[in-house]
Amino acid sequence: MADPAEHRVVEEEEATAAGEEEDTGAQIAPIVKLEEVAITTGEEDEEILLDMKAKLYRFDKDGSQWKERGTGTVKLLKHKETAKVRLVMRQAKTLKICANHLVVASIKMQEHAGSDKSCVWHALDFADGELKEEMFAIRFGSVENCKKFKDLVDQISEEQGKNEEKESEEASSAAELVEKLTVTEEKKAEPVEKEETPAAVDDSKDAKE
Repeated sequence: MADPAEHRVVEEEEATAAGEEEDTGAQIAPIVKLEEVAITTGEEDEEILLDMKAKLYRFDKDGSQWKERGTGTVKLLKHKETAKVRLVMRQAKTLKICANHLVVASIKMQEHAGSDKSCVWHALDFADGELKEEMFAIRFGSVENCKKFKDLVDQISEEQGKNEEKESEEASSAAELVEKLTVTEEKKAEPVEKEETPAAVDDSKDAKE
């Protein structure tokens, strides 16, 4: 004789299977309609020169110690129109910006004491929404990546220095040209003084006398 408990289990399984196969054709409309939103990063007009994983530190002047800024990807981005290059680093999970500054001629990369996978530099950073003088240290997973990063930043810094010198020379030449043109125009604008002609001698008056 079959066990009543086993018979109930079989009936429940059959009922469940029948319910799964049954399609009522009903469609439930979503309560809230979500629209696609275009996400911009501010990097659309820039060319990626370098993209690497690293860990960034910032030197805390008040506490006189290094503090971790975040782990993520560091990028060197070159603007397609201005040719300016900036360093941007975002945290991996939150995508929060932890470094954002231009690579200028004054930036000098230095190896971090005691670690050939790290380097140190100073920069005017804008990561927190205002320009601040910061001292950064960055650590890579390998010596090769650290060297590649350092060499590229040094190269960009040198190129920016040459560009600044060229722009300064061009501005100086333009200023000299404007000054010469101004002097020439002033000379042309000066009134020409007319020479006074002596009065004619009245011969008839002399004859009468």
